[in-house]
Amino acid sequence: MTPPRRAANGRLSSSRKATERATVARVEVATSRGSRVEVATSRGVFMISVAAELANMHPQTLRMYEARGLIEPRRSPKGTRLYSQEDVEKLRRIQEMTAELGLNLAGVERVLDLEQEIEGMHARIEQLEVEALQSQLRLAEEMEQLRRSFRAELAVPYRGGELVRLADVRSPFTRRPPKRRRDDT
Repeated sequence: MTPPRRAANGRLSSSRKATERATVARVEVATSRGSRVEVATSRGVFMISVAAELANMHPQTLRMYEARGLIEPRRSPKGTRLYSQEDVEKLRRIQEMTAELGLNLAGVERVLDLEQEIEGMHARIEQLEVEALQSQLRLAEEMEQLRRSFRAELAVPYRGGELVRLADVRSPFTRRPPKRRRDDT
């Protein structure tokens, strides 16, 4: 996932916050004692020299990418740039797009923006699919209630085979009062 850039007002966008909360992947990092520690892939742990070496590029290139807004490393309390595993992977992708695909940095920026937009659209589609399924379920429940209420009100008459309201069906066993003739009045 590509972390979003800061908005013009300097605040982190809501999608950045969601990205940071949603990151659950872990990476094992070897320590000097030979043991391994699990670290979230979004956590800044590499200084600029290490990140540059991992991405096979010069540290000045990382600074240039940061100035262009293509990458945004975390900062330590003292202001040192701290790159995460996700940042290193993004740097590798940027390098691939520029070196192998021949894109300039403006093209890379546009590709990254479009990927982020697509990711947002996929999330929206998933949300709409869930809402549609919930609506479909609610509609099925309402239809079942309606069917049950009609079952109590509808009956199949002995002749004709069509559905009529139960209140309109006259039993052949009940006596009807004789009809009055006009000349009886």
